[in-house]
Amino acid sequence: MGYIIVISLPMILLLLIAAIGCYLFGKSRGRTEATIPQYYGPPAPPHGVHLQSPNNK
Repeated sequence: MGYIIVISLPMILLLLIAAIGCYLFGKSRGRTEATIPQYYGPPAPPHGVHLQSPNNK
């Protein structure tokens, strides 16, 4: 019984610290993404498509 407590307690603490770290990292990243204005413009042409100008036939 003591063996299970010795192994599981550090694992629980490690997972708790990792969960708090991920929460705080995601929170700060979400705030920075919310403050950056989004650029709405025309979509880019698909990769590999070359547009021809009317002068080049």
